[in-house]
Amino acid sequence: MYPDRASEPVDIPKDHPRYSSLMVRERLTELMMKGLVTPTGLISHGRGEAFDYLMNESTTQAALDAQRAAVAYLFNARNPVICVNGNAAALDAQRIIELSLETGSKIEVNIFHRTEERMGSLIEYMESCGAKNVLGRNPDSRIPGLSSYRALCTNEGIYSSDVILVPIEDGDRAEALVSMGKVVISVDLNPLSRTSRAATVSISDELSRALANMLRFAKELKNNEKEKKRILAKFSNSDNRKAAIDQICENLRSAAEDQKVGR
Repeated sequence: MYPDRASEPVDIPKDHPRYSSLMVRERLTELMMKGLVTPTGLISHGRGEAFDYLMNESTTQAALDAQRAAVAYLFNARNPVICVNGNAAALDAQRIIELSLETGSKIEVNIFHRTEERMGSLIEYMESCGAKNVLGRNPDSRIPGLSSYRALCTNEGIYSSDVILVPIEDGDRAEALVSMGKVVISVDLNPLSRTSRAATVSISDELSRALANMLRFAKELKNNEKEKKRILAKFSNSDNRKAAIDQICENLRSAAEDQKVGR
């Protein structure tokens, strides 16, 4: 779908301080060349990394609280669904699959830049990583209020879901899903985005870190109904988003103070 790379991937030394980040960029670029990720997806990833710097590239307490609430919602759902786009598949297909199995969630591919070839490639990629019965190839429903290809979905999955996890989301679909009465869980590093503002649970964290934490919480909460209820009763998404923004501001203030004293 896209032209071959002009050169072989760069040999990145493992002791490079940005090794993990550079390896992710290489993987995204490789999968873009195979048609799974779009060029605009690379731009989206770069924008997210900028916000990760503001969080010191670590999971905040606000993100941990949101991840616990997200897992509790998935467990309590009648028809939980994890929505997958190109970037999500490229960044951590394995943990997405593990979380779907742990929480009993279906997986549905839903993308903005949709072609039948790209849909088939993404579904085949997820299945090659171990996913079963990935939905999305044969849509039979539409998300009301959307005119883009993202409106196309399956009744078995997105359309009839009551709780939906949308990693690396865009705002118009999040808003449309909330308007349908769904609990929408977003994973978006930008706590100020339309997605984060619209979601029921806004996780401001890097996707792989978020998924790793959610898998841990899923194992802890699986048979603990009392704790699930306590978490959901206590959780406030507006307070949580404020805490995420406050943490960014605090990190910036600390960086400015360090600069003043020449540290």
